[in-house]
Amino acid sequence: MNGVQIRSAERALSVGTWLIVAGAMLYSILTVTPLAAEHTPDKWDWTAPILPLVVDAAVVIVVRLDAVLARLGGNGGRWPIALRWMTGCMTLALNVADSALKSDLVGVAVHAVAPLLLIVTAETGLAYRRAITAAVVVLEAKQQTEREARERAAIERRDEAARRAREEREHAAALTREQREHEARMVREQAEREAAVRREERESEQARERAEREQRERVDREREQRERDRERRERVAAEHAEREQRERAERESREQAEREERAARERAALLSAGPATDKLAEDDARAIVAAARAEGMSVRTAAELCGWSVGWVSTRYAELRGPVNGTPVDLAGTGRS
Repeated sequence: MNGVQIRSAERALSVGTWLIVAGAMLYSILTVTPLAAEHTPDKWDWTAPILPLVVDAAVVIVVRLDAVLARLGGNGGRWPIALRWMTGCMTLALNVADSALKSDLVGVAVHAVAPLLLIVTAETGLAYRRAITAAVVVLEAKQQTEREARERAAIERRDEAARRAREEREHAAALTREQREHEARMVREQAEREAAVRREERESEQARERAEREQRERVDREREQRERDRERRERVAAEHAEREQRERAERESREQAEREERAARERAALLSAGPATDKLAEDDARAIVAAARAEGMSVRTAAELCGWSVGWVSTRYAELRGPVNGTPVDLAGTGRS
């Protein structure tokens, strides 16, 4: 029997038990209520259904808890048994009491059917549940044993497969390790050959770079020597040019001083004649005006020296202050500008 069949049997037992309990409770309420009403004061007749309900509630508790304990494989002790039989006897007594008081044996037998069926059903259901629980325990133990055996077999198969796989991996790893070692040895030899080639190339490159560096240094030294020679020649040429420029400036300065000294002597000669008694020639007058202005004399003094009017001398002074129409002014009326 599998788990589905066991659950179906338990469900049938539970449904049947509760149908019998419900029927017995209903029948008990309908039978006991009139008896309780006859033996209750008139104003408390409405309490008559309470007694069968209380007894039937105890029956429900007993049946339900017995089912739970039986399913769990437990044992409640003597008190559940006492409660079960006490409620059963009370239900039986209450149901047959009215017929028994009337000496109606048929009524007693008829009203005893439901309580007796309830009592026997409760005991039988408890026995059935305990038997089912024991069978389920045995079945589960068997299934557990079979499951453990299957698991052990599966574990053994997995271990065997893992061992074979481990051996295969170790063999493959050994082959791979040998292949890697061979490849590493080939790579190392190739690397050593390439390193030797690179070392030779590096030494050749270093020798070439050293030769080029020496050539560059020699060229740089020659260039620096040429630069120093050129700078020395340029410095000598610059000193020579500076010296010539300085000598030319000194010569021009001396010539300028001589010209100024000569002009001063000429102006002194022109101005030493004193005031003119007559109007001098225009060229001479212009020369005197130019000399007077150069000496810082006033216009009136210049007019007295040349014999010309103050207005004409003022005009000449104005002309001597700067170029007229872009033409240099004749300073002494002798063509010098």
